[in-house]
Amino acid sequence: RFTEHMYLCIYRGTVCNVVISQESETGGSGDGRPPIIFNPDFFVEKLRHERPEAFTELVLSNITQLIHLPGAEFSQLLDEEPKTPNATAAGGFFRSFNFLKRKDKGVVFGMPLTEEGIAQIYQLIVFLSKNLHVEGLFRVPGNSLRQQTLREQLNSGADIAFSSGDFHPNDVATLLKSFLGELPEPLLTQRHLHAHLKITSLSLFDDHGSKTSLPDKERQIEALQLLLMLLPTANRSLLKLLLDLLYHTAKQQHKNRMSAHNLALMFAPHVIWPNNMNATDLQENLKKLNSGMAFLIKHSQKIFRAPVYLREHARLQFADTSMIHSKDDLELLSVSGSPFMSACKRSAARVRSDSDSHTEEALRELYRHVTHHMPNSAKKKKLIRQLGKQSTPGTPVNENTTPTSKKHMRSRSFGGLIKVRSLSLLQMITHK
Repeated sequence: RFTEHMYLCIYRGTVCNVVISQESETGGSGDGRPPIIFNPDFFVEKLRHERPEAFTELVLSNITQLIHLPGAEFSQLLDEEPKTPNATAAGGFFRSFNFLKRKDKGVVFGMPLTEEGIAQIYQLIVFLSKNLHVEGLFRVPGNSLRQQTLREQLNSGADIAFSSGDFHPNDVATLLKSFLGELPEPLLTQRHLHAHLKITSLSLFDDHGSKTSLPDKERQIEALQLLLMLLPTANRSLLKLLLDLLYHTAKQQHKNRMSAHNLALMFAPHVIWPNNMNATDLQENLKKLNSGMAFLIKHSQKIFRAPVYLREHARLQFADTSMIHSKDDLELLSVSGSPFMSACKRSAARVRSDSDSHTEEALRELYRHVTHHMPNSAKKKKLIRQLGKQSTPGTPVNENTTPTSKKHMRSRSFGGLIKVRSLSLLQMITHK
């Protein structure tokens, strides 16, 4: 059973993605039993691997709520494959980093990113994490001969004997940047470039609804949380390890003189700059790319978590909704002490306070959007059938409406599709 302290830690952001508790139900911790491991994003990852299409649609629809992506830019995200060929239901980033223990032989530098390659590069990250006090770390270049020796050892799959003192932290730091720079594409991928530029530009609105020059950090974090879920597994794993290292490096800037901004200048070219961007476009977007990298470093302890509403939605996907008739039934499905409990209670209380007319209006809005704004396709027909099953008296789902034949590019308004459907379903589930 999780203690109240553990519950609060999860929501106040003092832990990362996995919470470990040694406490048992009787309160003891010295009985020899293994620790309890809780992953707040368990159901999100379960949805990713068991229902990848539903997962991708859910993430994309929420991203388009936050940033406007025209057709071509949206298609780039839509074509992204969130799984890797060897991913399993228990796989992905949140399965822990057990793969870092194996170091299969194979060339690492200049090759596509693999788990075996990350396992080798992880040795550099571990060594650097013990030398964060070195002044000018990542800025002062290392010795080229020692770097070449280290590169050859990594490519051979060797365990590096850093304890021998043969390599200086500056050698290792420079080689880490070289590894990232030699990847066939940036760690954040070419496809995500436009989305990252849009996220960097998110700003607050004033009381009159006009944009200000102040960045909207909360929306930026939320958008990054969603976008990073679409990265290939290997990219996401290495990005998490790298940003953790840079975050802790910046925390010791009083010793190493490397702030998040300074580190961003060192790593943006290797992590986010696209390979095929011409000099003019790069110059126009240089400030955004560098500031985006600095933002990733500063908020690295938050951006790899799933938004709370996504956790709740994913959990409900695996609940036996046919057996839920009231809020009490919904609560019985939650594990005692689960951090999802308070979110579910708030959601249930909120939706029960709405009237039946709200449900009908939401369904009408969704139906109008599907019939008038989606191109004719099997997905459109499927949605109309689903809406027909969910219809209530007075909802025009069963009207004999001829769908428009004009095709529209997917727009920001379609981003609300899943949220509206989820709200309507949750209302019907929890309404007595």
